[in-house]
Amino acid sequence: MMSDYQDFRTEAVEDLLKAVYTLQREDDPVSTTMLAKSLDISAPSVTDMIKRLSESKSHPPLLEHRPYHGVRLTELGEKIALEVIRHHRLLELYLSQKLGYSWDEVHSEAERLEHVISEQLEARIAAALGNPSLDPHGDPIPALDGTLPINSRQSLAELPVGTQGTTSRITDQASEVLRYLSGLGLIPGAPVTVIARSPIGDTVTLSVAGAEHTISETVARSVQIETAS
Repeated sequence: MMSDYQDFRTEAVEDLLKAVYTLQREDDPVSTTMLAKSLDISAPSVTDMIKRLSESKSHPPLLEHRPYHGVRLTELGEKIALEVIRHHRLLELYLSQKLGYSWDEVHSEAERLEHVISEQLEARIAAALGNPSLDPHGDPIPALDGTLPINSRQSLAELPVGTQGTTSRITDQASEVLRYLSGLGLIPGAPVTVIARSPIGDTVTLSVAGAEHTISETVARSVQIETAS
């Protein structure tokens, strides 16, 4: 994938672009407050980075910024964000499949490595894995041209009682959440049926590969399902 502007691409810059890309899926443009919370850094630090990435005289802008409205990625900023995301998700899958890491361990390791692997190593990892399209959590791996597949997944929190489908993606990758879901068998590929919802909407009862479990709505929102046709 694209690897220009390496002199401008610090780890902090790449993390910010990746965060904007992720948050932009839910709220476009992305507010400084949301970015600061996502990156766990101060709002003034985020504001300074945004200014440098949107107003640089020596490099094309990576962000579009409207004061008091928020930011969004430029075309170049999105390419860089998707390149880092590709590195991250390939690394997660390689650590899981080839090195025996559990799916709740791979995220933090990939966070450290995603900024430093070369394009040559990325290509070898992809080839060794058979050029995969999904990481261990069901997240799509960007293709070399930066495209992502379009899907019709829905979260468990949105599905009506009686819906049947297959677990396809876990969006909350906190280690404790992944360990909890793994213990329930609620992993990508697992068959799921929505059995019931509590009257006040706090819990969802499921059949997961034939076993019945009740989970919170909060957890249910992080589990995406491909429904049976």
